[in-house]
Amino acid sequence: MKIQPEASDDIALWLADEFTQVWDIHSSSNLQLTELEIQRQENITVLLDLLDRHDFFSRLYSLQLISAISTARPERTQECVYTAPLGVSRLVAVLDDKREAIRTEGLLLLTALTPTSPDLQKLVAFESAFDRIFSIIDAEGSLTHGGVIVQDCLSLLANLLRLNASNQSFFRETGWMAKLAKIFSQVVREESSGSVADWAIAQRDKNVWGLLSVVRLFLSGVTTGTQVNQTSFWQNGVVSQILEISFHISIRVNVRSEALITCADLIRGNSNLQEQFARLEVASEAIPPQINGHGQVAQVQKVNVIQALLDLALSSTVSYPFNVRLSACECIKAYLFRHTPIRLHFLRRAIELHLYDKDDTDNILTILLQSPEKTRFADPYRQWLAAILLFHLLYEDYDSKNLVMEVAEGDAANGEEVVTCIQSISGNLIAGVQKGEDDRISIGYLMVLSAWLYEDPDAVNDFLGEGSNVQSLIQMVIQPKQQMILLAGLCAFLLGIIYEFSTKDSPISRLTLHEILTNYLGREHFIDKLTKLREHPLIRDFDVPPRALSPNYPAMSNPPEMYFDRTFVDFFKDNFSRILRAIDRDPGIEVSVIAKGIQKGISRELVDSLKSQVEDRTQALQKAEAEVMTLQRRLSQERADHRKVKETASAEVTRIRNINESLQRNHEEELRKVQEEHEATRLDVMQKNESLVTSLRASIQQSKDENEATSSRIRARTEAEVSDLKSTIHSLQIQLEKSNIDHIQDLQTAHEEYSSNIHALELRIKWAEEKAAEAEVRAIEAQKSLEEKEEARSSAQTELDDMFMVLGDLEEKRERDKVPLSALWPQVRLTDGQHQKRLRALGEQISDAEDEIDQIPANENDTE
Repeated sequence: MKIQPEASDDIALWLADEFTQVWDIHSSSNLQLTELEIQRQENITVLLDLLDRHDFFSRLYSLQLISAISTARPERTQECVYTAPLGVSRLVAVLDDKREAIRTEGLLLLTALTPTSPDLQKLVAFESAFDRIFSIIDAEGSLTHGGVIVQDCLSLLANLLRLNASNQSFFRETGWMAKLAKIFSQVVREESSGSVADWAIAQRDKNVWGLLSVVRLFLSGVTTGTQVNQTSFWQNGVVSQILEISFHISIRVNVRSEALITCADLIRGNSNLQEQFARLEVASEAIPPQINGHGQVAQVQKVNVIQALLDLALSSTVSYPFNVRLSACECIKAYLFRHTPIRLHFLRRAIELHLYDKDDTDNILTILLQSPEKTRFADPYRQWLAAILLFHLLYEDYDSKNLVMEVAEGDAANGEEVVTCIQSISGNLIAGVQKGEDDRISIGYLMVLSAWLYEDPDAVNDFLGEGSNVQSLIQMVIQPKQQMILLAGLCAFLLGIIYEFSTKDSPISRLTLHEILTNYLGREHFIDKLTKLREHPLIRDFDVPPRALSPNYPAMSNPPEMYFDRTFVDFFKDNFSRILRAIDRDPGIEVSVIAKGIQKGISRELVDSLKSQVEDRTQALQKAEAEVMTLQRRLSQERADHRKVKETASAEVTRIRNINESLQRNHEEELRKVQEEHEATRLDVMQKNESLVTSLRASIQQSKDENEATSSRIRARTEAEVSDLKSTIHSLQIQLEKSNIDHIQDLQTAHEEYSSNIHALELRIKWAEEKAAEAEVRAIEAQKSLEEKEEARSSAQTELDDMFMVLGDLEEKRERDKVPLSALWPQVRLTDGQHQKRLRALGEQISDAEDEIDQIPANENDTE
């Protein structure tokens, strides 16, 4: 059964969705959706796992299947590969496979996955992709002998580097810039040796063009490291190698054109490299035009690179293809870009050669200022390119404008008419239009005049110095020819600039110029021509050039549809609204222009007002001067009066000074007396203080002695009391031992009473021991302070009295409480044993009777 193409596409999308997409999202729960996503991811992971096998077909079919899925669903496939474990590493490792089919398939798959994903680009680059890519290029025969695989490698390299500052920095820091220089030098060397076969030239040109495009990716200006990249290319010799390709006579013009564009990007905006670029020398040749892309043998000589570029762009003897000429012009524009010293040097050199070497065919001023009769049948692009270069020299550069303003033809001293540079260009413009020259020449002149006269009233006055110029421009605007839309629009644009920046003092005053434009041209006609120019496809859809620099585009023998420069198109679009409204502006109001900090062009009404103010101020100044004379006379009289008053005051000051000196002498005498009295008083007070201090010291010493004697007496008395306390405690201890012996004997007769009160007795004995210990501690502490010792003695005495009372109570209770000894004997023995242990812990001796008591049996059964 035959499958229709539409059905085949649907099947491919369905299969791709089965590997990557999730369907019926609204009807699935979150858990089911997560499981489906994991399942889809696992499908890609399974295919990537197959790459680990070394089987030929497993690898090949896996890569082809992933490629097909990527073709149908590229974004989802990139996501799945990026998130798969070691997915990118496995794909990049395929580039090391020696089997060409697998390696090529992997190369194409990586190229398809990396054009739009910066994260994937970084991951691929850090998997040693650059190393593997250049290894494949070397294995395939480099640029010269390499085939489509080298072209695919360059495509992958471009994907990894395009708008990716991280990968560009990684490429630069890992030393691959030197590798590029080596590859380019190999191309030049093999081309010079003639070892390239004719059938390989076409593919070689594509490879070289592709590598040049890769170099230009570093110079796009979008990333922040453009100048760093430019410097790195220069230091590694890439610029010199590309220049050799640009000027090699055997290389086809399309490649040479791309090489020149690349050289322009390598130095644009980098002032240091622009200056060093002018010091280079290249091989230049003078040969007939290339035929079928091959150059003829010619003698080669080394010339300065700027001179060689001018020869390529402006040579009148050799007609180079337009591709190369336009690229050479771009390279010169890059050399002049935003570098005022280089611009001025270039202009001075051109002016010098124009004035003293009329035969210099590559001088932009000579080309533009020579009469139309000499260039009537010449190449129109020569003058157009010269006009482009002069436009870039003058654009927004007032120093360059003033420098070229000095160029003039004719000697006024010899009676010759002096024709300025602006008038010469205007005359050539009008003559060229009248004689029907190529529109490109006239458009080139109009672009130069528009940039020159814009915001420059002096240049406008120079242009208006020839009265017929305005009438000629108006005639070109009102021409009914359809093919003159561009010229008519540019002439209207130039007329608008002239009126916008004209002044009251211009050769054709601003008011007269406004009347000419409104009466002869008309406001509606002026606006219509400008609007049609703005809407023209060459302005609206400007491109440089759409296919001119493609490697597959043939060398241009016929001039392409190129009329404008990109900078001029931007200049026209930016100022279109302003010039369109210029005709409606009041002629009495001049436009204020500030150039190099100098204001040009002001309102004449304001000038008249300022003049009247100056006259009023002058009259006021004269009146003020008269008043000043009167005041000076009054000042002289007042000075004389002041002199008299000053003399009188001087005499009075002398008298007061004498009085002051007398008072000063009396004051010093009184001060001396007061000081003497003060000194006597001070000595008396010091003597009294010394006697008082002596008596105080004696009394303090006496008190100290008394205190020491008192302390000695108290210490002796305290020691005696402590000794008495110790003896008392010792006697009490002896009595206590005797009472314990008696108590044991009494216990044998006092059974019931002692059994009930024995525990209380032990507690009281313990309390007595603690009180005795506290009394001893307090007695020791009493030695430190008299008051504390006295209190300790009283406390000890009181406690001893309490102890005696306790002993008395015990005696009374012993007499009163008598029970059988045998019933309480075990308890008494146990309690008495505990009491003996406590006495031993206190360091007391136990009598023999007490030891014998310990040996008495606890009960009758023990005795038996």
